[in-house]
Amino acid sequence: MASPGNEAVLAARGSSAGLIARVVGMLVVLPATLLSNLHSLFALGIRWYVSYQFLASGWLKITSWETTISLFENEYHTPVLPPHLAAVIGTFGELFFPALLVVGLTSRLSAVAVFCVNAMAVISYWHVLSTEGFEAALGQHYFWGFMLVVLIVYGPGRLSLDALLAPRAAKI
Repeated sequence: MASPGNEAVLAARGSSAGLIARVVGMLVVLPATLLSNLHSLFALGIRWYVSYQFLASGWLKITSWETTISLFENEYHTPVLPPHLAAVIGTFGELFFPALLVVGLTSRLSAVAVFCVNAMAVISYWHVLSTEGFEAALGQHYFWGFMLVVLIVYGPGRLSLDALLAPRAAKI
């Protein structure tokens, strides 16, 4: 049995715990709830930003094909693949997979593919990107890679065809 003095101590502790719970709720739970609602918009922004970078590069390659072939023959050091095949595959990768990311179709797989295109670009052009004065260009590739990893891990969000088609696919 609790003495009258102990009841006051227990009541004080209870109100302290309640106060702490309310503070934690205000400082942790409420912001997390509000910010989690921005996930889909954030993912859409990432998809569009990264896709634009690769679509612009692919468009430049396809509209200046002779220059693209020359770059793959003389400037880019693509391992394993011959220059003409590397040019075709690289250009395809820069146009096809980012287009899928824009609409959010097979987003995680598309993000993996664009990540591979990005990695191959860094590997093929490492002899330039690793030299002094090209730190910003290399940093952009790292930034794009990080953004793609975010999409791979967290997904495209609700503003995607993946989210629209997922309930239908579950019924198959």
